[in-house]
Amino acid sequence: MVEYYWPQREETTLIGKPVDRLDGLEKATGTAKYTYDVNLKDQLIAKALGCPHGHCRIKSIDTAAAEATPGVVHIELLREPGSEIEWEGELIAVVAADSEGAAVEGRSKIDVQYETLEVFTNDEDLEAAKEAGRTTRGGGKAETQREPGEEDDEDEFIEDEIKRLFGEAAHVIEGYYGIDAITHCCLEPHGSTVHWDNGRLIAYLSTQNVSGTDDGFARDLNLTADDVDVICEYIGGGFGSKFAADYWGIAAARISKQTGRPVKFMLDRDQELKLGGNRPSGYIKVKLGADENGVVQIWDSEHWGTGGANGGGVSHGVIPYVLSPPNYRRLATNIKVNAAQARAWRAPNHPQACAMSQTAYDDLAAQMGADSYDIFMRNLGSAQGAKPEVYAEEMKIAARLMDWKAKWHAHGKGPRDGSVVEGLGMALHTWGGTANNSSCQLKIYPDGSVQSFCGTQDLGTGTRTVCAQVVADTLGLSLDQVQVNIGRSTYPNSGASGGSTTVGGVSESHRRAAQDALMKLFDQVAGALEADAGDLEAVDGRIRIKGSPESSLSWKEACSRLGLKPLEVTASYQRGSGSPLSSSGVGGVQMAHVTVDTETGVVKMRKFVAVQDMGLIVNPKTAKSQIYGAAIMGIAYALFEQRKLDPATGAFVNAEMADYKLPRLGDTGQIIVELYEPDSERERGVIGLGEPPVISPGAAISNAVCNALGVRVPVLPLTPKRVLDALQQAGRV
Repeated sequence: MVEYYWPQREETTLIGKPVDRLDGLEKATGTAKYTYDVNLKDQLIAKALGCPHGHCRIKSIDTAAAEATPGVVHIELLREPGSEIEWEGELIAVVAADSEGAAVEGRSKIDVQYETLEVFTNDEDLEAAKEAGRTTRGGGKAETQREPGEEDDEDEFIEDEIKRLFGEAAHVIEGYYGIDAITHCCLEPHGSTVHWDNGRLIAYLSTQNVSGTDDGFARDLNLTADDVDVICEYIGGGFGSKFAADYWGIAAARISKQTGRPVKFMLDRDQELKLGGNRPSGYIKVKLGADENGVVQIWDSEHWGTGGANGGGVSHGVIPYVLSPPNYRRLATNIKVNAAQARAWRAPNHPQACAMSQTAYDDLAAQMGADSYDIFMRNLGSAQGAKPEVYAEEMKIAARLMDWKAKWHAHGKGPRDGSVVEGLGMALHTWGGTANNSSCQLKIYPDGSVQSFCGTQDLGTGTRTVCAQVVADTLGLSLDQVQVNIGRSTYPNSGASGGSTTVGGVSESHRRAAQDALMKLFDQVAGALEADAGDLEAVDGRIRIKGSPESSLSWKEACSRLGLKPLEVTASYQRGSGSPLSSSGVGGVQMAHVTVDTETGVVKMRKFVAVQDMGLIVNPKTAKSQIYGAAIMGIAYALFEQRKLDPATGAFVNAEMADYKLPRLGDTGQIIVELYEPDSERERGVIGLGEPPVISPGAAISNAVCNALGVRVPVLPLTPKRVLDALQQAGRV
């Protein structure tokens, strides 16, 4: 039986080394074919009519004029008269035509009559939501070190205990913090190009779930998964929003079958922002009590927010975030608004939880006149997710890179250049990152060529490259001697790319397959080398006896002994089964240095430092790239990004790229990334990275702005208006 393991640093040529992405040239030259780029012969272009109202009922639909439009081939209704629509943009009908122009013209001629209904969009005002009957309980929990007696009423005991703990606290603060809903804003919108081939559906789908979406198509089209081939070579963004075929993908397949022609159906930009996915909002009122050293002993909070028309919001279980004091009470309320339902957005719940709770710890430091770094460090004893010593070491590294001690100043007491003030802030985060299910088929051919097949996907993070590194290093080959095949549901099943589970999963399956195949190859050549298979190793393109490099065969010589057929191995990993190749649970620390213009309210990034743990690092170059991207996403939601709904109509008023504000290159400042990988990380193996570094930026930047101003701007994004409003409310203008 093969013993699976990762080699030590000195034994590797590719694992742990910075390697350029294998698909970098295709992406840079524009030859990479994304779903949006797929165009098939005689295809129809589909365009959908979206509902213009935030809440309404359809009275009638007349498609006669649309059907008469030259070039229009097919019209499919997605909603019927009498249907109630609860958010703007919901698709009513699809027009498929010979050209995009004809589809757009036909769509414009569909006549729909609506009965408008009452709209509710105010997710920030909890009392207004309660009065409107738009709330549901989102859960809650209380825990104290002292437990009630058998005769005590538990609720009364908790209430009395909380009052006692606050009475004994040396420092008590109360605060209000929040973070607005944002959209996923994928550069490539949701959609697919589909066609039928002898009863099989071929779907070029923009998805982060290649192996799983064939089931979605099959279920809704009364097929088996074997009758569906999902293909996704490249994807232009997903961020948690592209796990399903979606009803517009199913509609494309139906239209294609009915017309006998391929159909390309991609959402328009405004539809992408309205329907493609959004992250729930979160707002909190919190009171905390700390001892004389600033170590928090009691936390009491209620938070609320919206996940859309069906409710949902930030889980109570992640509050307070990372730093969890021994005594706490936390309540959550979900608000239903007239907006599309939320979808998983990188590190679901965590960015909001971090921004809503670690700001309170920074306000504790401000009240004490203490260095925020010291207060965070003193509270690491209650840290969750990663070990306290991991956070402590990462804090030291981040402080050195930021030059924290030299730049630190008390809140609102820093250097001023005219109207511009500076500030520092920090935050901590954690994430699970447990490896997902993954299977890999590996073929070693008699001519020495090697191919792997896996139904995973590359979201742009470098999955292809990581797979190739693992296989090539294990077989003792160079990167160009291995061909990685991914992105088709007909390949061996591999889990969806969500929850930072992909790199762990594919590293598991590819390492296992390569080790298994290598042992079989050793069995084939052991006789020629007059050695036992267990005494062989693959190094620098040769199979040799350990300790006797002169006794060896070239890789091609060894493979020629396979005969006429390739050596085939399929290896799998099941999530949660335990393995030395992967683990879970990482920690990270981020620090922000900002300037704030007190006259204009404009916040500018000067420097951002991210120190991140991820277990064994397969490719430092692509790992750093992910963290740079996550930092930019964090800066986006901290300073610019927000979904704006018209309170009167429910209209998503900034659902276009011209209006949905994102940072430009000049807005990000200097970003410094440090990968935290002690030698012990090779014992834990690979852990996912995609999500964790996007968690802390909001809290870190908010804390930096508060440090600069001496005033908390409570809700993200920290727009100029909100900065000026906070200064005015504090009497600083």
